[in-house]
Order: sequence, then C-alpha cells, then structure tokens
Amino acid sequence: MLFCLAGQYTQQALNAMRENPDTDRQAAVAQLVEAAGGKLVSMYGTGVNGPGVMVIFDVPDPDMSLAMTGVAVSAGAVQNVQLIHLFSMEEVSRIRQKRSQLSGAYRPPRQS
Repeated sequence: MLFCLAGQYTQQALNAMRENPDTDRQAAVAQLVEAAGGKLVSMYGTGVNGPGVMVIFDVPDPDMSLAMTGVAVSAGAVQNVQLIHLFSMEEVSRIRQKRSQLSGAYRPPRQS
C-alpha cells in the first residue's frame, strides 16, 4: 500500500542538520521503512510552511504507516504531519465498482 507522509522539520531537526549538513536523511528514512517491511519509493524536500519533507513509501501493512509516523514525530524530527493513503488507478476502479454495488443500500436523510 502506498502512502505519502508530508510534514515540516522541527527546530530541533533543523538545528541538527545545520550542525551536520552531510547527514543523509533519505538513508535514515529508508532504514525505517525497510524495518517496517516496506520500500521507500521517493523522498523530496518541501518549502511549504517552512522547510519540510515529503516521503512516498510502500508498506504491506497499513498499520505500519501509522507506527512509522509515530516514530518520526516522537523522535522530534517532524511536526504538522499529514499521512495520506495513495490509491493506484486500478484500486480506484475497484472502489468505484464496489460503490456502485452499495449505492442502493443507503438512504440519505430526507430534506424537509
């Protein structure tokens, strides 16, 4: 399952990276994702709302995406994190088919 984690670096993380500008954050993230049984797909720096990061990763267990987010936040590395489950177009197609199957089973509240 693909996920996208986006967030801003904390002041603590920015200070540590300033003191050691050669730190390889991508290797550190890849190590965490691999420990969760997944694979790092890509990683980008962002400038929205301050220096930040966007990580796209693939993990077989969706619970691991939340666990990894908790590790990164509790370590003081990132803040204002958004974790987004990404769906392939094939998955979207299957979801649409299931939605069509279920559409008659729900009745919205009546407008008065």
